[in-house]
Amino acid sequence: MRPLDPRLLRYARSTRGFITAVVVLGVVTACLIIVQARLLSSVIVDVTANGVGWAGVSTAVGVLALVFATRALIAWGTEIAAFRSSARAKQELRAATLGRALDLGPYGPAGTDPGEVATLITRGVDGLDGYFARYLPQLMLAVIVPIAILVTVAGQDLLSTLIIAITIPLIPVFMILIGMYTRNRVDRQWRTLASLSGHFLDLIAGLPTLKIFGRAKAQAAAVRTMGDEYRSTTMAVLRVSFLSSLALELLATLSVALVAVSVGLRLAEQQITYPVALFVLLLAPEAYLPLRMVGQHFHAAAEGLGAADRMFQLIETTGPAHADGQVPQFSRLVIEGAVVRFEGRTTTAVESTSFEASAGTVTAIVGRSGGGKTTLLNAIMGFVPLSEGLIGIIDMRGDRQDVASMGPDAWRSAIGWVPQRAHLIGSNVAQQTSVRDVVTLGADQATDDEIWAALASAGVCDEIAALPDGLDGTLTSDGSGLSVGQMQRLALARALVRQPRLLLLDEPTAALDGRSEADVVRAVREAADRGAIVLVVAHRPALVAIADVVVRISSGDATALTSGPADLDGLVIPVIDVSTAGTGW
Repeated sequence: MRPLDPRLLRYARSTRGFITAVVVLGVVTACLIIVQARLLSSVIVDVTANGVGWAGVSTAVGVLALVFATRALIAWGTEIAAFRSSARAKQELRAATLGRALDLGPYGPAGTDPGEVATLITRGVDGLDGYFARYLPQLMLAVIVPIAILVTVAGQDLLSTLIIAITIPLIPVFMILIGMYTRNRVDRQWRTLASLSGHFLDLIAGLPTLKIFGRAKAQAAAVRTMGDEYRSTTMAVLRVSFLSSLALELLATLSVALVAVSVGLRLAEQQITYPVALFVLLLAPEAYLPLRMVGQHFHAAAEGLGAADRMFQLIETTGPAHADGQVPQFSRLVIEGAVVRFEGRTTTAVESTSFEASAGTVTAIVGRSGGGKTTLLNAIMGFVPLSEGLIGIIDMRGDRQDVASMGPDAWRSAIGWVPQRAHLIGSNVAQQTSVRDVVTLGADQATDDEIWAALASAGVCDEIAALPDGLDGTLTSDGSGLSVGQMQRLALARALVRQPRLLLLDEPTAALDGRSEADVVRAVREAADRGAIVLVVAHRPALVAIADVVVRISSGDATALTSGPADLDGLVIPVIDVSTAGTGW
């Protein structure tokens, strides 16, 4: 909520040129105000005191009209430049915010609170129009004009200068107090809007399910309640805005009155000349006007400033640090003492975890729900930063390298990932996309033969071939027309077509029937047999049965299960307890 946030200059670079132009125009405007007061006072004195006719003042009146026109032209040009600069700044902030949200991964803001992110980059950032068009130019004038007028008045009347110098700081003080009072209400307004947006987004996404169970109308009351709360918080902000404008107007009026009384009394006692008194009286209101206008426009820009502050926080959110680098061919993945802790939580998301996974093997990660299995996969992909330990690879020559030294894009290009819930987003990022775009996301160079081979490996080739348009058949992001098993197998085909060196699967058979599960299990085993390193989070026995190694992890108050392979339904599989295992790296 700072008047001019330095972060705005950092993330919206186009703002710098606009501020420079506003400062220059502010200096010109201050000079024009002083010239206008001098010309106006001179004309009035000549006409009323000296009896000068039209011929004597016509030149001064013409120049005065030119000054008025120039001020109007500057105001018009400033507003045009402000809206153009605002459009560029909003575009830059939107791009920076959305890019950062996506960089933080599916468990960052774009995944955990998409409603707030969507509101920020749409409705929220649009509030900056008032900031650029009204508030920022007036802020520059509020700094330049009073100083210029004080210097000018000081050469005419020291007492009036002293009164103005003492009373002018009172307006910023009251503005700060009012701003502190307003801040909580603006924050509450923004939180309410973000909650309303998130709830409405969830409601739209789940509307088919609500409709099936007859609960759609029941949600109308919840939306209505949140809408009423947003309306009340908005009215509270407007109420403060109107009252603060009244307070600033009253303060400025009393300050000008003090100057007028002082000048009037001394003029009556002939301690000051008529031309000087009139000149000072014409300049005094101009000294307070920019400050009053700043107070008024601040509230109009408060929503945009609040949204911008939230965007800056999101942009500056720290994530996993990666240096630029290439990924060499590697034969082993090494997890050494990996620990993940989330800020604000008392429990550890992933306890100290150490194990190795080799090419050509399937490593099943098992453990209780909430034990940190999915978090571990996200840490491997670089979506979640490690609090302790490291994740590395061993290349074909036996050299070891920390993945943190590699570029995130390069590292993820070596990974195939299948989440618990598949999303069929294509490479064109449209609401509707083709099967080809879905499968080739991240592998644009894949040929049709490679696509069909991946579909066959995932066991979904026949279903796609049966579509009217085959690979060009259209799909929606929610997979309308496909079963859960088909969506999951398409996601697996998308991972396999890239021929990844590291394949990460997060419960890929959850909610699948026996036939679909068998297709996925076969594809996982075949991927390992082709030389990939396969890590699979598994709860169901079918996936554990094909594993070469089973890693048991636990977190928080969950206890690591240290019993042997006999617990796995008689399967003879090596079991690693990560509470005691280590790689020696």
